[in-house]
Amino acid sequence: MIPAQILEKVRYIEIHTRHLVNDIFGGEYHSVFKGQGMEFAEVREYLPGDDIRTIDWNVTARFGKPFIKRFDEERELTVVLAVDGSGSSMYGTGAALKSDIATEIAAVLAFSAIKNNDKVGLVIFSNGVEKFIPPKKGRAHVLRVIRDLVYHEPTGHSTRIGLALEYLLRVLKRRAVIFLLSDFLDEGFDIPLKLMGRKHDLILLRLEDPSEQNLPNLGLVKWYDPETGASAWLDTSSRAVREQFSRQVEQRRTVFEQFCRRHSIDLISINTHESYVQPLMNYFTTRSSRH
Repeated sequence: MIPAQILEKVRYIEIHTRHLVNDIFGGEYHSVFKGQGMEFAEVREYLPGDDIRTIDWNVTARFGKPFIKRFDEERELTVVLAVDGSGSSMYGTGAALKSDIATEIAAVLAFSAIKNNDKVGLVIFSNGVEKFIPPKKGRAHVLRVIRDLVYHEPTGHSTRIGLALEYLLRVLKRRAVIFLLSDFLDEGFDIPLKLMGRKHDLILLRLEDPSEQNLPNLGLVKWYDPETGASAWLDTSSRAVREQFSRQVEQRRTVFEQFCRRHSIDLISINTHESYVQPLMNYFTTRSSRH
């Protein structure tokens, strides 16, 4: 049995995010994420104004008058939410943890998808794939996706993004839209990320807590890594230590952003102390202008 507080949280997320979808994101999602192409609908008699390039010459020759092929946009998409459930996702110095924000964003994207009759699937990963829900349609299915995001307790603590990407490359046979939500505190996943970007429509959502970019001056503190379990004492009163830390973080961010640009992979940065609505809207607007 699922605890009542979990079901209440799922219900809250549904109400809150569906409001965003109906008022803000629904139309933006539809305009940005197009179908897979065009599928044949019917052959009908030519009418003045029809594009002559669509004439079906075989049917025209058979009946002695012009007929055209009509195509409809193949609107249906497969959307997969790949969500990092490692130890660092349970971190946050603002009003919500990274995992809470990731769940809300995933819900917004999922409800936007089903509003457009798209399929939605879920992968939760840490140092391995912990949960996979195959893509399906419908509100009941999306509620299950949200429930699992809220209810699932990952067994792994470290992050292996590469393994999650390799898993998706194996199980997804057709091109899909993949939203990868993580803080990307991992290494060695460049090759699978590049392959995923070539085969699928890949969008990265990087969740960042400001405290992970700049050390506060708190004197001698014990630093704990939620992914490895390692700890160490750090003298944050030292300006040199704080500046070195900030330089290393910024260099890592810059290298990752350059990699994404080089391989045409979309990257959205989400500050956990701020609303995720504006970064998503900015992305939709920018992407829409590219097409």
